[in-house]
Amino acid sequence: MDPGTTAAPSSARAGIGGRSGVPRRLVASLAITQTIGYGVLYYAFSALLGPMSRDLGITTATAAGALTTAVLVTGLMSVPVGRWLDARGGQALMTTGSLLGTAGVLGWSQVHTVAQLYGAFVVIGAASAMVLYEPAFAVVIAVTAPRSRTKALLGITFVAGFASSIFIPLTGHLVEAHGWRQTLLTLAGVLALITVPLHATAVRKTAPRHHLAARAHQTASQGRVLRDPGFWLLAAAFVLHSAALAVIAVHLVLYLTTLGHPPALAATLAGLLGLLSVTGRVVTTLSPRWLPMATIAAGILVIQGAAISLLPITGRHLAGAIACLVLFGLGFGVASIATPAILLDRYGSTGYATIAGTLATPVLIAKASAPLGGAILAESIGYRPLILAVAGACITAGVFLALPRRLQAPVPTAQRAVPDAADNSVAIEGRS
Repeated sequence: MDPGTTAAPSSARAGIGGRSGVPRRLVASLAITQTIGYGVLYYAFSALLGPMSRDLGITTATAAGALTTAVLVTGLMSVPVGRWLDARGGQALMTTGSLLGTAGVLGWSQVHTVAQLYGAFVVIGAASAMVLYEPAFAVVIAVTAPRSRTKALLGITFVAGFASSIFIPLTGHLVEAHGWRQTLLTLAGVLALITVPLHATAVRKTAPRHHLAARAHQTASQGRVLRDPGFWLLAAAFVLHSAALAVIAVHLVLYLTTLGHPPALAATLAGLLGLLSVTGRVVTTLSPRWLPMATIAAGILVIQGAAISLLPITGRHLAGAIACLVLFGLGFGVASIATPAILLDRYGSTGYATIAGTLATPVLIAKASAPLGGAILAESIGYRPLILAVAGACITAGVFLALPRRLQAPVPTAQRAVPDAADNSVAIEGRS
């Protein structure tokens, strides 16, 4: 039983998703908005970095710092966004976030100085906190029957997993044909015309019915998890894993070229990670039929660490590099599926958005800062130790992820009572 399920009428919850318990229109809409949101607000940057830097007369490192700033802002906003979602739902927040993201991209298209560029990315970072995975997951969890949540989240992440495969080449072609400024105007138009109306119309009726009770629950939920040693193990696990993935995402192509692979081939090999992440998400979603989600995710992280540790040894040969990256890539998107499942399994759905935001803050800060730390480490001691450090981080994260199951999660007093029988039809959940 999901300890966080409220005693809402079963007909109201079950009816949202039809026979499957999945709110199909909401899931389909969010799958589209997440693909476009990640594509425009995050992945398009890599295709714009070179031409933008040359036009502005700044180094790529200075330009890349703008994206780092955006990720940091997203992390810092995670907790207040989570509290808003728990208290008021997602419609106004995500619609406003889409408008803010559009404004940020339009502002980006008009920048001429570093200060203006960084200012635009502060806006983009704030918008990202309001429209990307964390708020989308919270909205879906709020209106989906517990037994169907993993299926609903998979539907979103499966489609959004192709965001990089769609938007990086699309942005590259647009830049080549029209220049980087006009490309950003086009992307801003796509963001506005598709995500704003979808968030305004599809993300409805997700606010809690009793605002005062919701605020009390979110405060209690955050205090409860901060007192739980298991939460800090989970946080350490996802921080280490996020940092490791960020280092690989930024430095893999360069490292493969140092191993002797041509740049084009190195970029192609690195592109395997995005495609394989979708496969990994499907495997991760299906596996809880046999094992708890935390155990599965921990095993995948350990396999990731072992695979990437072999890259310095076998990576000079094409077959060896492919084998390492295939095994590593299968875990590239695991955290997006595992995080909500593990948090729901341990803490329930009450105050979920606040809890998820509390976890997301250090994770996103690690994601933003790790590439710079990796560059410093690579310059000082070389890429081989950096790759081994990534391997160690993945393996340690896997161990940390497995440990909280041995620690009992604190259960709030309000949830110790037996739930209303009317809610049993949707409160029964196969443990993720």
